[in-house]
Amino acid sequence: MKAFLGRHPETVRAVEVIKSHPVSSGFDNSTYNSLDAFRFVNAAGTSIAVRWSMVPVQPFEADSTTQAQQKDKNYLFDALIARIHRQPLQWHLMITLGQRGDPTNDATIAWPENREKVDVGTLTIDDIKSEEDGRCRDINFDPLVLPSGILPSDDALLSARSAAYSQSFTRRAGETKEASAVTASETGK
Repeated sequence: MKAFLGRHPETVRAVEVIKSHPVSSGFDNSTYNSLDAFRFVNAAGTSIAVRWSMVPVQPFEADSTTQAQQKDKNYLFDALIARIHRQPLQWHLMITLGQRGDPTNDATIAWPENREKVDVGTLTIDDIKSEEDGRCRDINFDPLVLPSGILPSDDALLSARSAAYSQSFTRRAGETKEASAVTASETGK
């Protein structure tokens, strides 16, 4: 491992970032961060580098999972389903605005904490479906399928992820679908 880390300093940086933040108790109070930078482009053609985060409205709770809970491979999904049935869950979509010199070609390099952040909306989840009756199973979540006004950055990881996701989707499409770990009856509890 030491030799690998010596050849891959970006992995060392990523592990340091991961270890510097406490683990949340579940999906509902986790912050989700984009790995890559993108470019927002206005009607005049002016662009700005951005990264985004989904920041929970629900208060952060540190992980206190018991060993018994960890043995149940679905405990995080079960907790999320139960929470959504009690109340809608929300996350703020926070855009971090890059500045000249901020790296856009390497997702492992964090931008300085003092970058301007803009709250551009709120995601609310008030219903849940399983894969078996939901509409997301047959979607390829390709990071390069972008709406008008958003362009990819110069990060080579975006193209690599796009190609890998396409290959994965093609392979999954040819598989016999197994039952989802979280069933429709479980999401309706």
